[in-house]
Amino acid sequence: MRLAPVDASGQAGRVNDPHAPDMPPETPSALPDAPADAPVAPASTSSPGGAPRVLIPPLAAQPLRPVGDQIYEIGDVAFGASWRAHLVVPPGVAPTDLLEAGRAELATLETLFSPWSPTSELSRFNAAPPGTWALSQTLWEALLAALDLGDDTGGAFDPTIGALVDLWGFGPGGRRQLLTPTPSEAEVAAALELCGWTRLRLNREARAAVQIGGMKLDLSGLAKGLAVERLSARLSAMGATSHLIDFDGDLKGRGLRPDARPWSIVLPTLPGQTTRPTVVAAADVAVSTSTVFRKGFQHGARIVSHLVDGRSGRAVDTDLVAVTVIHPNATRADALSTALMVMGPYEGPEWAEAFDVAALFTTDDARGRLERLTPAAEAMGG
Repeated sequence: MRLAPVDASGQAGRVNDPHAPDMPPETPSALPDAPADAPVAPASTSSPGGAPRVLIPPLAAQPLRPVGDQIYEIGDVAFGASWRAHLVVPPGVAPTDLLEAGRAELATLETLFSPWSPTSELSRFNAAPPGTWALSQTLWEALLAALDLGDDTGGAFDPTIGALVDLWGFGPGGRRQLLTPTPSEAEVAAALELCGWTRLRLNREARAAVQIGGMKLDLSGLAKGLAVERLSARLSAMGATSHLIDFDGDLKGRGLRPDARPWSIVLPTLPGQTTRPTVVAAADVAVSTSTVFRKGFQHGARIVSHLVDGRSGRAVDTDLVAVTVIHPNATRADALSTALMVMGPYEGPEWAEAFDVAALFTTDDARGRLERLTPAAEAMGG
């Protein structure tokens, strides 16, 4: 658990929690104390590609001014991953109250969405016998959003691929045996019989889903984004309307910092990157990056992604190594970065351009490392 004020240098010091364990090492994805137009690092070997590219997303409304001048950092662990929030604490609210509220919000979501907990609502549906099963309002709304995106993307995003995720060794059961790192065609075909977003029937009047027997829901493609969105709403409801949340690489900035500048998000530096870094001015915007380098595995000369294409039943294996999506909604950003990675280096950019999605695609092919921004992203100043 983390609770600390952030000084002018951006270094956090422990306060009011002398027994708190050390948090995981800091990641470079969020630099809340650097102005959006400031260089992240000098143009040297420590900053590949020179001065950063700065993207400034358009705003639907004037961002909220901060209610104080002190930034605090809170954080903990949920869904097996670390989260943290830099926020301006409103008058009359203790930082500990914000921390406990954040922990409670994410703990509730974990009881609903975690495939690693056999008692979560999602796991209980997956293990249920054939029949129609009522769902909680939160799970129901998440499932509807996932199915809508499945329709929009032609199945590139599919919330019913749990059986395939397990088969490829990315589910709660863990990795496959070393001697058989990839499943056989027969195994893939059998798992596909239990998947398919068009096969999932709903009873809307009863707010229920039909379990055909063996179908496994998997909402991992949007769960972290949903958690960020819910956490942002919870903090805002308590008056902390200026904050930057980072949940294992899914981020959202809301409002402005005490210096009236937007929060800054530095996109992840990928292995072997030589292009200049990218900074997003995050006032009321979310950023999500999906990449093969985080949870994929090496198979021969290729890195096989942890993402599975429900249309083919195969783990994603293309020249596309990362997709970043910039969107006002963190749930949508998370889901879209997943779907565009599944689509690949040709279908993905075309779809994103057609739907006016601000995205950055990174590929590795015979030409080397290449970046491509959609027109919506280029319009932000890229």
